[in-house]
Amino acid sequence: MARHRRWVAAAVFAAVSLLACLLLGRLLTGSSWPLAHASLLLVAAAGVCYFVSFVARARGWRRLFPCDECPGQARCLASVGAAAASGIVLPFRLDYLIKIGTLRRLGGIKVSLEAIALSIISLGMVDAVAMLPLSISATATSSASLRGPLLVVVAFGIGCCILLLTSARLVRLPLLRRSRRLGTVAGHVSAHKTTAGRRSAGVAALYLLACWTARALGTVLLLSALGLRFSPTIALCVICLSAAAGVVPITAGGLIVGVGATAAILLTLGVGKDIAINFSLASGLLITSSATLAALCGAALSITTVALARRRAAAHVGIA
Repeated sequence: MARHRRWVAAAVFAAVSLLACLLLGRLLTGSSWPLAHASLLLVAAAGVCYFVSFVARARGWRRLFPCDECPGQARCLASVGAAAASGIVLPFRLDYLIKIGTLRRLGGIKVSLEAIALSIISLGMVDAVAMLPLSISATATSSASLRGPLLVVVAFGIGCCILLLTSARLVRLPLLRRSRRLGTVAGHVSAHKTTAGRRSAGVAALYLLACWTARALGTVLLLSALGLRFSPTIALCVICLSAAAGVVPITAGGLIVGVGATAAILLTLGVGKDIAINFSLASGLLITSSATLAALCGAALSITTVALARRRAAAHVGIA
């Protein structure tokens, strides 16, 4: 009963947040709907790009689990989608709890809490490294007003790259030897220096780069659908700064804060007020819808796969 109350409360809060954003956008822009005058074909293409970005992210994350505790692709997709969709409701980094809970509740190979936590740490570091090409390009082509925040994202990516390259030495530090937890984290990160670890981290980085590239393409298509001319610089700046909460470990504030931050970035870049507000609302809706679809597809595939595996095992026992 308590679980049902939490789901109802979350749904009500999400609906109120969406309604508040839409009413605010209508008040500031005069449009009844963020996509009222948009090209539906470009909007659909942007939605597909956002969905593909979640699939690529799930495949990259799966590569960072230990071999003996590697969950299925469908479970990772459901977990990634559920965590992203919960961003509409949950402030700060509470979406990690959704990611962990979803992965552990779905059937399949049993994955320990420690393995999930360590894979999320690796995901954050490899994610920052994969973002480097985009963040460096955005920094080089952006105006001086946005160069400072972009340099923070670049510096964090370079720092993660250095940590991955020097991880073998970190394990030998006296401070890490005294702490079991820090030693475990350092040992997990240093495993990426082995041949198998380098291969897994490299493949994960390629998937994550594909994730951010698909997200950037979706941003370009959505901006074009709203009437803004093609501009890779604007798309890169929006992607890098909007994703800073996922790359740099700072807090996020749910849908309203994310929408406000995206609109502020576009206004700083000189985009018109109506397009900036409508894009921030439309992108929030598209990303949330794509994440929800990814979570549902992943959960359905995972449940189906587990059911088929159990049926095969039962048939095999019956034959034997």
